[in-house]
Amino acid sequence: MTEHLNLKPHRVERTDRVDGTVLLRSTYQMGAVARCTGDWLDHWANATPEAVFLADRSGDGWREVTYAQAQMQVHAISSHLLTRDLGPDRPILVISGNSVEHGLLMLAAQYVGIPVVPVAEQYALIPAAHPRLIYAAGLVRPGMVFAQDAAQYRDALSLDVFDGIEVLSAAPAQAGQTAFADMLSPTGTDISTAAAAVGPETLAKILLTSGSTSDPKGVLTTQKMLTSNQAQIAGCLPFLADRPPRVVDWLPWNHVFGGSHNFNMMLANGGALYLDDGKPAPGLFDRTLENLSMISGTISFNVPIGFAQLVQALERDAALRETYFAELDMIFYAGASLPQETWAALERLARETGRPLPLITTSWGLTETAPAALIGHAPAKGAGIVGVPLPGIDVKLVPENTGRFDVRIKARSVMQGYLGNPKKTREAFDEEGYFITGDAMRFVDEADANQGLQFDGRLSEDFKLSTGIWVQAANLRLDLLARFAPFAQDVVITGAGRDQVGALILPNKGALAAQGWESEEKDGILVCAPLHAELEKRLAAHNTHATARATKIVNALCLSEPASMSEGEATAKGNINFPRFLERRAALVDLLYDERSDLRIEILH
Repeated sequence: MTEHLNLKPHRVERTDRVDGTVLLRSTYQMGAVARCTGDWLDHWANATPEAVFLADRSGDGWREVTYAQAQMQVHAISSHLLTRDLGPDRPILVISGNSVEHGLLMLAAQYVGIPVVPVAEQYALIPAAHPRLIYAAGLVRPGMVFAQDAAQYRDALSLDVFDGIEVLSAAPAQAGQTAFADMLSPTGTDISTAAAAVGPETLAKILLTSGSTSDPKGVLTTQKMLTSNQAQIAGCLPFLADRPPRVVDWLPWNHVFGGSHNFNMMLANGGALYLDDGKPAPGLFDRTLENLSMISGTISFNVPIGFAQLVQALERDAALRETYFAELDMIFYAGASLPQETWAALERLARETGRPLPLITTSWGLTETAPAALIGHAPAKGAGIVGVPLPGIDVKLVPENTGRFDVRIKARSVMQGYLGNPKKTREAFDEEGYFITGDAMRFVDEADANQGLQFDGRLSEDFKLSTGIWVQAANLRLDLLARFAPFAQDVVITGAGRDQVGALILPNKGALAAQGWESEEKDGILVCAPLHAELEKRLAAHNTHATARATKIVNALCLSEPASMSEGEATAKGNINFPRFLERRAALVDLLYDERSDLRIEILH
């Protein structure tokens, strides 16, 4: 069990209003809140100067940067940045992925009050996604753009939107560009005045929302949001202070989970962040396994599909299993519910090593909430529970229907607004100043708020059948993803205006290949007899537990083409833009409901 960890039980204060609204608040207090991210860096550079802060792969090993080295380099980079015309109205746009240089530049900019804007590297690397990059650059109007290797991003950097903007490159710079290495020698410019002026309200970064239902919005992320959120997390997970945490992490920094939650958790607690240059994707996961075999983390962050692939590898490789669980305190999943079979397998594999069980948990939040707002900080019996409010978070639950609540948040860690969009900012808050998340929750146990909340879908994704019955599509999608693991990459629920619910399944082709299953593509459909048989069996099992027409799946199709980011079907974070996806694939939706088609998976049970 997890008795070896310093954990706190859930303690929630509940207030019920006469209109059915419920207010929730943790009874725990937040700890001390740092003034800014720079104070964390300076503290650990003085307290543990030789401890590793950032590391990335270098040949057969790692290039490690200690806290003292990071502080020295951040101070030097800051002195260069202050000689440029940079600031809140001219931020630094980062178009490449995670790297040591990216991390140092981000901290150096924040150290002297210059915000950074990390965007998905796919925007720059995929020509069809360049309109997204142009939109982002037009929105934030950068004064500098950073690319790890400017030559790799040449096509993106040649876009008109970057004319006249300084390009910073960590690889050998081309003519007219600035070499990152040249920024590591101090200019002699005094940085103390600028650093002292940085405070809680200083803009630290601008993060773009996924844009899954509209153009991405720029979330104005202040120092206060970042530092408050880590104080809130520390109030729930006291074991973070017992020893410096260590992670091997691939999650991208343009996303709030990897770039704010995970990065700052290491920085705030004197931890070490080893940058995983793999990911749970075809051709890249072997690199992740190699990295995990070299470093024993105390925390493991991932998305559910990543943990599902990891379980398969841990089953096969005893040495990897020993290294992975050697010092592991917490397994933390986000992005979707963890399939129960994956949860059970992780517990079983941990026991087989003879190590104490890590805390398996998740959190919930959005880019606008910095991100953590709810967290499960006590052991749970299974997946799907997103927890209770963090200290200093006020949660407002507005009743919807059938036991669901519209979730709203108020806290120091919630944004004040969107960049250049006062209309969307006004619409984002209710009359009491609560941020309207658009997510739905329900109580695990209505009589005991300490049991936590369960995520119950996005309210905007609900639709009605032709019979007038509401379908909670987001919740149903999560149920099916868990049931289909590991064979489905994603699922799109259909049925708006029709009389039955259907499913378009985006298969995980890597999982099919691992089974040795052969398939063929026909008019946008993936035809694979063993896969169809397996999914039919699992859908029939789902339907035996579905108690209403709104949750029964009658027909399904396996699609051959993944969601296209260039066509607007998918965001850089991997989220599907469901309206665009269904619009572009209207013919396939019609086929799904065509009784004459022999390509459908029909569920007769």
